[in-house]
Amino acid sequence: MSSFAKTPCTIVTGFLGAGKTTLVRHLLENARGRRLAVLVNEFGDLGFDGSFIEGCGIEGCTQDDIVELPNGCLCCTVADDFVPALNKLLNRPKPPEHILIETSGLALPKPLVNAFNWPDIRSRVTVDGVIAVVDGPAVASGAFAEDPAALANQRTLDVSVNHDNPLEEVFEDQLLCADLILLNKTDQMDETDRSRVRSEVRGHLPRAVKVIETAHGSVDPAVILGLGAAAESNLEARPSHHESADDHDHDDFESFAIPVGHVDNPEALEIRVKRAAEAAGVLRIKGFAPVRGKPMRLVVQGVGRRVAHHFDRAWRPDEARDGRMVVIGLKGFDRDAVEAALRG
Repeated sequence: MSSFAKTPCTIVTGFLGAGKTTLVRHLLENARGRRLAVLVNEFGDLGFDGSFIEGCGIEGCTQDDIVELPNGCLCCTVADDFVPALNKLLNRPKPPEHILIETSGLALPKPLVNAFNWPDIRSRVTVDGVIAVVDGPAVASGAFAEDPAALANQRTLDVSVNHDNPLEEVFEDQLLCADLILLNKTDQMDETDRSRVRSEVRGHLPRAVKVIETAHGSVDPAVILGLGAAAESNLEARPSHHESADDHDHDDFESFAIPVGHVDNPEALEIRVKRAAEAAGVLRIKGFAPVRGKPMRLVVQGVGRRVAHHFDRAWRPDEARDGRMVVIGLKGFDRDAVEAALRG
């Protein structure tokens, strides 16, 4: 790369639990010697995704290569967080050859793409591509779509019905900004659902965007990196419900973290998480917990009613074995019910 070339950045967007972090880990694990760095942005205060990447023991990926910005919305804090973080990476003695930016699951990508036109960074970086990771089973279940018939009936009965669906708007904004769409978790879908979801996704798109089916975010990095989209230069081709950072907020969503003590076995905690997920308005539950008699840290993740667990790494000697779960949901969800379920 010449000294005048811009460093390519890939923005990985997608709704809560779609598989963004798994994709980023896969790209790091298959970097083949290429220097990659990651900016991770989360909604909630656990720092889950950055820790998940750091703890994976990927050869050539150090703690300095992972930068966490746990403020929930990069595009709202461009000057304070995003630009300084990018410049810090670029100013390293051996700067990264490619930067991956994993957005919060509630983030709107277009204002972030527009941030690449800021004077401080526009001569140094470019958006190589925006990758939208889609949770196939969630779309198949109707998580992001209003029921048109039910909505029409509601409006007949009450003309003041607010029909805005914040989930659908965020989901659609992520698709509208994409240069490539990964239809993920296809191993959990039959062909009928896959075909239906592909059609639904394409129905949101105003331009030709390739849709690739994946499972566990497994895709050749050559497909993801090197698109050369220069997305910051063709914003007009990326329509949005929210054209700027001022045009949106996270008031539709909220999160909180709760301590979780030692558990007897993973299945016991998974049952508690499933019960918590049944509370109306809960969108995502994720976190860590210690298991009695086990040296490994237990990771539990729930998207809607789907919950999974695995051990990701050994607890370090210098860290307290404290479990915590972060819960993200629609504004006003029943925290008391969630907390009671998680505490068991």
